[in-house]
Amino acid sequence: MNDPTGRTGSMLRRALATEGAMWRSLYVWMRHRPLPLTPGDEPYGYLGVVKPILGVFIGLSVVEIPIFDLIVTHVVPWQPARWIVLVLGVWGVLWMIGLFASMKLNPHVVSDAGVRVRMGAGIDFTIAWERIDTVGKVYRSLPSGKSVQVEEVGERRVLQIVVGSQTSVDIRLRQPTTFELPKGRTDLVDEVRLYADDPDGFFQQARTRLATATGARGQTRTAGTPLERADRGGSTT
Repeated sequence: MNDPTGRTGSMLRRALATEGAMWRSLYVWMRHRPLPLTPGDEPYGYLGVVKPILGVFIGLSVVEIPIFDLIVTHVVPWQPARWIVLVLGVWGVLWMIGLFASMKLNPHVVSDAGVRVRMGAGIDFTIAWERIDTVGKVYRSLPSGKSVQVEEVGERRVLQIVVGSQTSVDIRLRQPTTFELPKGRTDLVDEVRLYADDPDGFFQQARTRLATATGARGQTRTAGTPLERADRGGSTT
């Protein structure tokens, strides 16, 4: 039997966790602290494709604050309304800057342990090298902008961690695997696709680390050299 109270509580906890992560990211970013990396870690950002969009939204929101303040001051006779609108406007701007900071501070990481896949402060899981069969690079444009999508490709299920409706790196697994996401553990998937601003650098590092970890350099390949673009859709969840 479905438990709406339980679902509501779970959604509320996730929302609060996301809110807290945004403010922590904003604090850390404003203090210009270095990324918490260990020796040998190679970070790969994914912010480039959405940075212009975030910049536009932040800029428009900053401009809207005094405009709405002026409108409310002259239209709404209730004085507290002005402060409510002002607080909400400032909160919205800071939240978007926090989103930018969370994506900046949480890049994908290629390390000796495997590939750490991240998206802001919410998605964070590691694929160990012994679980990886091949690493490829190919741009894909997707019809949906959802951050987490699942696509059925023949008999394979593909987990896609999407930025700006795009992915650029394919990681095929040796066997079906599940991963922990904010909404819970996924079903078994055969492949993970993600977006990186520098898929070439990501691929080169992954190829080297995978070869070292498996002792067999023939187990990595490129999915297109130079980078191919596959503009096609997939189902979303």
